[in-house]
Amino acid sequence: MTRKLWFQFGIGLLISLLIIKYFMEIYHLFNPIIIIFKTIMMPLLLGGVLYYITEPLQRLLEKRGMPRWGSLLTIVLLLAGVLTSIFLLIGNPIANQVNRLVENAPTIATQIEQAVNYILENPGILPPQVDEFVASITSSIQDIAITSSRYFVNFVSGAVSVTFTLILVPFFFIFMLKDHEKFAPNIYDIFSGDTRSWIKKTLEDIDNVLRSYVQGQVLVSFLLATMMLIGYLIIKLEYSLLLALFAFFMNMIPFIGPWISLVPAVIVALIQDPVLVIWVCVITLVAQQLESNVITPNVMGKSLDIHPLTVISLVLAAGNIAGFIGIIIAIPTYCVIKVVVQNIYHERQKIKKEMTKSV
Repeated sequence: MTRKLWFQFGIGLLISLLIIKYFMEIYHLFNPIIIIFKTIMMPLLLGGVLYYITEPLQRLLEKRGMPRWGSLLTIVLLLAGVLTSIFLLIGNPIANQVNRLVENAPTIATQIEQAVNYILENPGILPPQVDEFVASITSSIQDIAITSSRYFVNFVSGAVSVTFTLILVPFFFIFMLKDHEKFAPNIYDIFSGDTRSWIKKTLEDIDNVLRSYVQGQVLVSFLLATMMLIGYLIIKLEYSLLLALFAFFMNMIPFIGPWISLVPAVIVALIQDPVLVIWVCVITLVAQQLESNVITPNVMGKSLDIHPLTVISLVLAAGNIAGFIGIIIAIPTYCVIKVVVQNIYHERQKIKKEMTKSV
């Protein structure tokens, strides 16, 4: 009976639950480790993204005979030049649009307040369902204000913390470019035989899936944000560059990101000219369809092969568990776990086949 799959699975599940139970009882002992992990998580992520973006260039330079220090210096100088050029090119327009947004914030707030007051004073102009929704929002406006203020304070404190931790990004990035070929061997050289081969293959598969995700997602986000910027400029939407930049970062979240970036664009369009709301929705819909049906299949192919419902479930669950960082790392973490599970399954099938053959 002990060789039955259901028995082994049950024992494994029972042991896992016991480990989780006792871990939760001594959770406070791991608080220092968790704090350190949270501190280095953001710079490690950003350094990893920069590494996967620039690693193909490093491989090309070294293939042409350039030494490691030369490729490293070239990439760092090139990256610094690109960031400086982008800052000089769009820094002033973004600063001007941010200043205009801050200056117009009282006017925007007044217009929103007037619209809300008009709706409250004329309840019959809207469908009953909308009236009920507005009434429920109005009755809980104090709770919403308190929650919003708490989120704002958390956002400000988080922004300050991230600003300090960003200092670590160049260090992670440079050491990844310099010693990335040593990471995997330091792990699988501990083992030998078939175990070493399996761990080596698993690490290679993880590296490939992370490279495909990061490089593909950054390129897709850039193309999608560019399309939205062109559309916003055509309809002469205010703060178009700022909205497109926000869309670029939100598009890092698959499927949900583009619709999150739609919210501020709709608000700006509604205040500027209600007719523009339709055009903003059309632009977002067209860009999203092009991204889903043309750009993503050609850029990323089927390397990730994740169902949209799985992506949405992962993003929502990770957001509730770990906040914004959880949303960002949910999909690559799932891809890594999927690769490990697939390799374990294939290894088990291989062992089972060899044992059957020997019998």
